[in-house]
Parts: sequence; C-alpha cells; structure tokens
Amino acid sequence: MKIVAAQISSYPGKIDQNIAKHISIIERAVSHGAEFVFFPELSLTAYEPSLAGNLAIHINDPKLEVFQQLSDRYGILISVGAPFRVEQGIEIAMFVFQPGLERLIYSKQLLHADETPYFSAGTDRYVFLLANEVLVPAICYESLQPVHAQQASEAGATIYFASVAKSSRGVTAAYNHYPKIARQYKMAVVMANCVGPADNFIAAGRSGVWSDEGDLLIQADETGEALVIYDSLTGEGKVSNI
Repeated sequence: MKIVAAQISSYPGKIDQNIAKHISIIERAVSHGAEFVFFPELSLTAYEPSLAGNLAIHINDPKLEVFQQLSDRYGILISVGAPFRVEQGIEIAMFVFQPGLERLIYSKQLLHADETPYFSAGTDRYVFLLANEVLVPAICYESLQPVHAQQASEAGATIYFASVAKSSRGVTAAYNHYPKIARQYKMAVVMANCVGPADNFIAAGRSGVWSDEGDLLIQADETGEALVIYDSLTGEGKVSNI
C-alpha cells in the first residue's frame, strides 16, 4: 500500500484557500499511486488554537464534500485536519474519507496543557483497514505518549500515522520516540508535519517514515513542502518536493 504524508504550509484561518490547496496535493499524490493521503494537524485552518472557536467545522459541513468525491473517484483514503465542533466544545480532529462510506471523525484524546483552554479531548477510537494494513491514527502530542502507542498496538496496528504540528524541539522529540515505539510494537510509523508559521512557533517539517524495526527510511527537509511516499509492501519510500 502506498501512503503519502503531505508536508505543507496552511493559510491561517483561510479554509477555502486551504481546501483548494489540499485538492491540488491530493491530485499530485494520486499521480504517485497513493492509496492513503493524510495531512498535518489542523491542516484546513493551520494550527492556530486561538482561532479555532470561529473556524470549527461540523461533521456534515458541505465544504468537505469535495474530499468524499475525491475519495470515491480515486478509491483512496483521505484524512484532513480541522477543529471539530461538538456539544462540549471544540476538538482537534481528523476528518477521514473512505470510498463509498460516511466520513469519520477521529479527535485528539490526549491534549497538551497549552491546548486545554481551547479544546476538549475526544474519546472515540478508530482503526482503518486498507490493503491488509491496520492503520491507527495519532494527533501530535498524543503520539509522544507511550500509552497511546500501546493502545494502537493493542488495536492491532501495523502502521501508526501521526498528524502533527511540531516545532524543531517537537520534531527532535518525535525522532527520539518514534523509532522506539516502532521497534517495541513492530509497527511502522509515518509522520506528516507542517512547515512555516503555526501559532507562536515555526513548524519544522521533517515528515518521515520509520520501519517496524525502528529504522528511519525517508524524511523531508525542515522548510519545504513535500510528499513523503511510503510503500508498505516493499518497505521503500521517496520524497517528492512540491
């Protein structure tokens, strides 16, 4: 199975512009044979917690229908990031689109202390089955928490995909943690980070893939937009700069 982690910058608060950019990136990923494309944390709005209350999306927001259309047309799994409005507040969510199925929402369950003034934690867990792989999602901070990786393993994960918005310090932490959990739980880890300004920091890219033995297979650079393309069948990958 070919997975594409899209390393992009997003326009802060500009959902329509970001949707257009996502469409272009998905089309590019499909040209590389992608079967699953996922984006960084809060990719449709940029990682801007203080703006999330005004930007939050409902589960049936018609603006997102284009992603279902792309999923149906190409027969691929697509995950995009956005703040999600629920009864108890706003959640940091992945909106996941599968061919011919209803959209699903996975919301971040373990929040960083800086996020709690703006967001509520999610509770529902999901796994996604595709081409004999078991895909388990993680969103940024929680992907660095050992209990989350343990839960992913217990769910049968063969691939742990982390949608993140990390500074250089956060990327360093990820590069220390991900190979350890990959080896421990025998699951590949794929990270999609953003680049450029995000909240009060600069996102530091370096989206990458670790094998189930903990080896770093491929990585993007710190500043450029890129597609990180991983073939889980062959264990090979490449980076396509945008």
